[in-house]
Amino acid sequence: MTSKEIRQKFLDFFQEKGHQIVPSAPIVLQDDPTLMFSNSGMTQFKDFFLGYKEPSCLRIADTQKCLRVSGKHNDLDDVGRDTYHHTMFEMLGNWSFGDYFKQEAIAWAWELLTEVYQISKDDLYVTIFEGDASENLERDQEAYNFWKEHIDESRIINGNKKDNFWEMGETGPCGPCSEIHIDIRNAEEKAKIPGRELVNQDHPQVVEIWNLVFMEFLRKADKSLEKLPKQNVDTGMGFERLCMTLQGKTSNYDTDVFSPLIAKVEQISGEKYTAILENEKDIAIRVVVDHIRAVAFAIADGQLPSNGGAGYVIRRILRRAISYSYRFLGMKEAFLYQLIAILKDQMGSFFPEIIKQEKLVTEVIREEENAFLKTIELGLIRLDSIIKNALKHNEKKLPGEQVFELYDTYGFPADLSRIIAEEKGLSIDEAGFEEEMAKQKQRSRKSSTSKTYDWVMLQEKTETFVGYDLTEHPVKITRYRKIENKDGVFYQIALDETPFYAEGGGQVGDTGFLENATERIEILDTKKENNLNLSLIDVLPEDITARFTAKIDLSRRQDIQNNHSATHLLHEALRNVLGTHVEQKGSFVGPDYLRFDFSHFSKMTEEELTTVEQQVNDKIRKNITLHEYRSIPIQEAIDKGAMALFGEKYGDTVRMIEIESSRELCGGTHVKSTGEIGWFKIESETSAAAGIRRIEAITGTKANAYFKDLEKNYQEIAKFLKSKEILKSIQKLTEENQLLKTEIERLKAEKAKQETLKWKEEYVDKGDRKLLVKKTSMDAASIKDIIFQLKKEIPSSLTIIFSDAGNKPMISIGISDDLTHIYQAGVLIKELAKEIQGGGGGAPTFATAGGKKLDGLEQAFKKANLL
Repeated sequence: MTSKEIRQKFLDFFQEKGHQIVPSAPIVLQDDPTLMFSNSGMTQFKDFFLGYKEPSCLRIADTQKCLRVSGKHNDLDDVGRDTYHHTMFEMLGNWSFGDYFKQEAIAWAWELLTEVYQISKDDLYVTIFEGDASENLERDQEAYNFWKEHIDESRIINGNKKDNFWEMGETGPCGPCSEIHIDIRNAEEKAKIPGRELVNQDHPQVVEIWNLVFMEFLRKADKSLEKLPKQNVDTGMGFERLCMTLQGKTSNYDTDVFSPLIAKVEQISGEKYTAILENEKDIAIRVVVDHIRAVAFAIADGQLPSNGGAGYVIRRILRRAISYSYRFLGMKEAFLYQLIAILKDQMGSFFPEIIKQEKLVTEVIREEENAFLKTIELGLIRLDSIIKNALKHNEKKLPGEQVFELYDTYGFPADLSRIIAEEKGLSIDEAGFEEEMAKQKQRSRKSSTSKTYDWVMLQEKTETFVGYDLTEHPVKITRYRKIENKDGVFYQIALDETPFYAEGGGQVGDTGFLENATERIEILDTKKENNLNLSLIDVLPEDITARFTAKIDLSRRQDIQNNHSATHLLHEALRNVLGTHVEQKGSFVGPDYLRFDFSHFSKMTEEELTTVEQQVNDKIRKNITLHEYRSIPIQEAIDKGAMALFGEKYGDTVRMIEIESSRELCGGTHVKSTGEIGWFKIESETSAAAGIRRIEAITGTKANAYFKDLEKNYQEIAKFLKSKEILKSIQKLTEENQLLKTEIERLKAEKAKQETLKWKEEYVDKGDRKLLVKKTSMDAASIKDIIFQLKKEIPSSLTIIFSDAGNKPMISIGISDDLTHIYQAGVLIKELAKEIQGGGGGAPTFATAGGKKLDGLEQAFKKANLL
């Protein structure tokens, strides 16, 4: 059974059981402050479990792309060194939102595994939660009773809280779970040790394949548990491990999930994969084929490699793959990008984003590879210097601080430093390295440490957003919570009917005020969490239960709306001018400017930028009425031509913004007609990342200010030049300036020639050498020309010139070639430069130094005469 068939059978099975099949959410999360990546199948359904949203169907099934490379769930260090850990993996899951519970979930899991997939019942074990006295949690007897209807009781194993109480994070939905484990060892090994003794013992052939989570509780910020309003089911089956089982393999990497990728790596590298666990080349190949999946789908979902946040994690994964292939496969040139075509063929039918984004993913990875391969070369040069210094001083360890600098500043893998050091008979000061790592983590914690308290509920009411229609509205606070961070103490509040837009889709959050007859509370920002618009304040109202009038900062909102609507016009214009390959890859919409990132592989020309700007301004001048389609079915919006952005997770109904032929799915606020935007002006076009360009632009009041400043500057220049024909005047001045420069250079050359003749006569004979020590006010270029001429004409000469040109001390030294075995210009210059508080260097025959202490020239001059 192929992996595609295995995946399809799972989805078909649960569709027959009344489940709605939904697509995978993006692997990178945009609007969840508690998680960076989807690390489990349930992540996209969290709002349903918490009651913030209602699902369109109470039964759902899917296959979810997951990533576990940071935080509590971090499998990165295990990848490649065993047969079953991965960075990205698929989680097959079925979900119940207050519908069925333990009995059905257990029965269907057993039916699918033993009847549909035909797995032998004798190879399966299950675990249940044994309870935990410290949390007053009892043994999950209910699950035990349902399991014994299907499996012998000797195969039901008690599991502790660590293994059998599932929690998404520090807070959130949680509950007891039942794991299903499979023993794929041969008969001889099974006879030696019963499989139940190896469950949850990290045995590579006795592994968990499915976890049935029974969500009953909510973990609060104070660590207490409270019952969820509805009992829910959350199951997750490891797709790769299931394929290993059904295809009769003992390693995930031997299945057809990975074998086509491995074959391609073998073809490119010329290395043969032998499937030996400890073999360094095999480890490298496993790392490469695992990591390329994670990186490719993260980029396809909208997350580009970068130096911070989720982008840094993706870059780190990619660089880990590059360094392994560089070290163990001898790959000195970029090649990982060639694997994307294989991924597209393997997974495109289930995850169409890899087809749609193939070109972007390929180009980004290729550019990242080339850049990091250069870094490796630079890192090797720096590491070689560190090693030479250690050997010179008979040290046995490389300083941990310097190895950390290589890792932190240059992105040079620490394990690569260790391997190369060992080849030279050295080790690394691991304690020093870890100390520096701890310091970095401490700095990171200090910059991000915050404490969030539990909600104080004032009224049980569903909070709604009314800000599309209203900018001023009567409100009451429904809940609030305290937040402490490095900037102070703040409070987040939720309003029953809030007009304040929460940051999202690139648009910043609203600010404004809450007012009543007795007080005025400033709204500092508004963000969204768990589908709630939360406004930030720094002081609570005296009467928290009072009614207020919420007022948005209208001028700020208008500036934001101008910029947001302009991004839609810009997007369309870019596609018109550059081609339909252009897609939005990120944006920032604030009151002062807009930033728009888009897929394109070359710098835009001035002509292209002018045309794009012109098209946007044409639409603004037409004063086109903007049409909003609120709560339109997503398929209907797509059929109308709306652009859906990869990396965004849309619901069954969406909001579509239409500006003539521009149609986009968007939750932001917009102008009523394009004339409100006033003017659109592109300020810059730059590279944002590999294959991604960035435009920054201004509109409205900021654009007006720009043109006013431009007009003012023009008038001032015209007044200064005493001419309205500014271009002609500047051209004339430039020509005159060039003529004067030419004349000055001619005079300087003539003076240098005369000085050369004069200085030739001033050398002092010192026996084995001729010495000239001279003061002048000539510029550096002229002095250099004279010194080089004198070196040619005066053998065995040592020339030292001191200059105070521009009231800045400078020393220049020239030594003829036949004296370099005695004197080195670079060495002499450092000694003399001390007197002028400067530094410098150069070649053995010529060196210069500048300094800060002008009156130090005299002492330096005396020193030079003693040579």
